[in-house]
Amino acid sequence: QVQLQESGPGLVKPSQTLSLTCTVSGGSITTAYYAWSWIRQPPGKGLEWMATIGYDGSTYYSPSLKSRSSISRDTSKNQFSLQLSSLTPEDTAVYYCARDDSDIYDYWGQGTQVTVSS
Repeated sequence: QVQLQESGPGLVKPSQTLSLTCTVSGGSITTAYYAWSWIRQPPGKGLEWMATIGYDGSTYYSPSLKSRSSISRDTSKNQFSLQLSSLTPEDTAVYYCARDDSDIYDYWGQGTQVTVSS
């Protein structure tokens, strides 16, 4: 059984950079042909896909966030991470990591609340 666990700071200040990490257990992030994604849900809004890293390290970004986002991985720790810069209060959301199996998100973390506030 694949399990994902997000970790992050909870509260960050405007203009700072958010760093989130997803630790994966029960499966390797290098197993073909899975991909690994970050998705967020602002309060009262729908889910928003942010970025994906493939089993081979290829990366994909939402056009609206590409200039502020960076997704990476540490295969030795079976983790993947997201950095989001130039934060504003509009980045307040629950952030999820998920496994992407041919465009189906079949495993999710429980989510981590990130609040951007001074």
